[in-house]
Amino acid sequence: MPRPDLELLAPARDADIGIEAVNHGADAVYIGGPAFGARDKAGNSLADLERLAQHAHRFGARIFLTLNTILRDDELEAARTLAWDAWNIGLDALIVQDMGLLELDLPPIQLHASTQTDIRTPEKARFLQDSGFSQMVLARELTLPQIRAVAAQVTEATLEFFIHGALCVAYSGQCFISHAHTGRSANRGNCSQECRLPYTVTDAAGRIVAHEKHVLSLKDNDQSANLAALVEAGVRSFKIEGRYKDLGYVKNVTAHYRRLLDTLLEGRNDLKRASSGRCRFDFVPDPARNFNRGATDYFVNGRLDDIGAFDTPKHAGLPLGHVTRVAREHFELETDSAETLLHNGDALTWVDLHGELQGVPVNIATHLGGRHWRILPNAEMAALKHLRPGTTLSRNRDMAWERLLAKKSAERRIALDLHWHADGAGFVLVAVDEDGHQASVRAEHALEPARDPARSRDALRESLGKLGTTIFEPRSITIEGDAFVPASLANGLRRDAVAALEAARAAAFERLPRAVPVEPPAPYPEDTLSYLANVYNSKAAAFYARHGVKVIAAAYESHEELGEVPLMITKHCVRFSLSLCPKQAKGVIGVQGTLRAEPLTLVSGGDTLTLRFDCKPCEMHVVGRMRKSVLRDAAREAAAVPMQFYRTRPARTPAAS
Repeated sequence: MPRPDLELLAPARDADIGIEAVNHGADAVYIGGPAFGARDKAGNSLADLERLAQHAHRFGARIFLTLNTILRDDELEAARTLAWDAWNIGLDALIVQDMGLLELDLPPIQLHASTQTDIRTPEKARFLQDSGFSQMVLARELTLPQIRAVAAQVTEATLEFFIHGALCVAYSGQCFISHAHTGRSANRGNCSQECRLPYTVTDAAGRIVAHEKHVLSLKDNDQSANLAALVEAGVRSFKIEGRYKDLGYVKNVTAHYRRLLDTLLEGRNDLKRASSGRCRFDFVPDPARNFNRGATDYFVNGRLDDIGAFDTPKHAGLPLGHVTRVAREHFELETDSAETLLHNGDALTWVDLHGELQGVPVNIATHLGGRHWRILPNAEMAALKHLRPGTTLSRNRDMAWERLLAKKSAERRIALDLHWHADGAGFVLVAVDEDGHQASVRAEHALEPARDPARSRDALRESLGKLGTTIFEPRSITIEGDAFVPASLANGLRRDAVAALEAARAAAFERLPRAVPVEPPAPYPEDTLSYLANVYNSKAAAFYARHGVKVIAAAYESHEELGEVPLMITKHCVRFSLSLCPKQAKGVIGVQGTLRAEPLTLVSGGDTLTLRFDCKPCEMHVVGRMRKSVLRDAAREAAAVPMQFYRTRPARTPAAS
C-alpha cells in the first residue's frame, strides 16, 4: 500500500533557497552537493548542507542530496566519500542514477532513483524497488493508467512524480544530443539545451515543413489540476523542478502547491502531511508570474495537441496592454486594467511581425492617468523591432512582485498546546506540539493568591502566548489556579519550555531506514543493455551482471558509439505537433492513407538530425552523429589526463563453476 503521507518536494540551488523552500511549505528539499549533481553549476558546501538539514529537521522536513550523474571509475571513491559525508552531516537520502554506487560501501542512507534512471514500466520500477531503492521518480511521460500499473507492482517504495517546471523533451537519461554536439553531457550534469534551439524541418522530398521553429522545445509542466488524480494513482511525492531557479520562483511555486495539497488533505483521514507546521503567506501564489513557457500537463491525461513552445523558449510574461503611441525616444501604452501599475525596471515583451518574441527593460515608467503610461525604454527606440501602435504587450518582469518575494514572505509554525498549573512548591508549564512531542518545565516559587485573578490569568495567558520568534504558535493555553505569577517567571518558563520541546523534537527525529535489497538479486527485466543504459564504470557493469544481464554496452560518453544513433528518444512527436501524423488523418476524406510516418530532417546551423517515428509505442527518435570536434577534444583530454572508465563491450556474467 502507498504510504499515507503526501510529500511536497522542492528544489534548491543553495542552502538559503532551501531554507525558504521549507519555510514556504516543502516537506523535503533536493539539492546538489560539492560534486556529482545533475546540475553542475548548483553545487553547495557540506557546511551549508548541514545548516539546511538542521533547519528542515526542526519541522520534520527532509533533505535529499542529488548524487545523480554517471561516474567514471576514477570518480567512484570520491562519490562514496561524499555519500558518507552526507550521512554524517544529517542528510536523509541520496538521489542516484549510477548503479555502480550500489556496489560500494555506502552508509545506511536511503537511496532514491533519479528521473535519469528512466522509469517507464512496472517491471523497471519493481526491479529498482527490489534492488534497494526506497523512492523513485517516475518518467514525466507516464499517463495516469500507466502510473497506476506501476503502483500495483511497487508496494514498498514511494512513487515520486514531477508536477511543475521545465520539461526535458527526451526521456530522462535518454538524451545524448548535448554531448554529441558540444561534449557537454546531460548525464554528467552539463546539458547545453540543444532542444531549445530553432530548427528548420524538411520532409523526405526536401520541402520545408517548418522554418526556424523551436520544434523540440516544450511548454512547462503544470499538474495543478491533477493532484487528486495523481494521489489516487499512487503518487505520494510531488516534485517541483528547478535547481537553477531563483528564490522568487521557489517561494512562489512551493507556496502554490502547499496550498493545493493542504486543500486536498482537508477532510481526508487516510492521508496526512509528511512534515509539521502550517504556513502563512504574505502574498498570493501565482506560478504564471515566474519564468514559464506556457503550461501543459503533458501526457498525464493522454496525448494532447498543444504541448510545444515552438515559437520561443523564452518567458513571454502576463498580458499587460497595447501600444498607443510611438515617439522618437519613448512610447505610450494603455493597460488592460486600471489597477495595473508599472515600475522602473519592469520588462515588457511583444511578438514581432516574424513571430519572434522581442523585449525591452523599462528605464522610466510615467503614469499619465487612468490606464495610460509613458515608457522610456532602456534601449534606442529604433532597436525595438516592429513596436508600433496596436502592438500587444506583456510583462515578464514585475519589479513590485520581485521586491515582494525578496523580503520575508512566509512563516511556518507548529501548533502548540500549553498547560500551566501549580504543584505546591512552584509552577509547572507543560508544552505539547501537534505531533505529540512533550516538554515539562517547572520553577520553584512561593504561591500567593492574585489580587485580581481574572486580570492575572489574562496577563499570564499573554506572556505564554508570546511565541513570535519561535517555530511554534499557541493552539490552546489552559491555566489552573489563581496564584500570582510574576511576568519574568512566566516568560522564563515559556522560553525553557520551547527550548525543551525543540530538544525533544530533535531527539525524536529519525532518518528513514535504507531499504534492503531482496536476495537472491532480482533479475533485471532485460538480458542485454545498449549504450542507453548509461553504464560508465566497471562497478555499474558488475551490478547489472550480478542481476543477470548478459551483454552490457558502454555509455555514449565512452565514445564507442561513433555512427548514427538515436541521440534523443522522446514521446513528443514533431509529426503529430505539425498535424502530419498518419493516425490524425484516419477518417479524413481525401487524406486517409496518403500520410505516412516517413522520416523528417532537422537542420540547425551545421547540424543535421533525422527524425524517425516508431508509431507502435508512439515515440520519436532524433538520430545523429557525434561532431568530430567533440571526438578531437575528448582525445586531447584523454591524452593529457588519462581517465579510467568502463570500456569493455560486451561484458558477460562469469561462467558457472
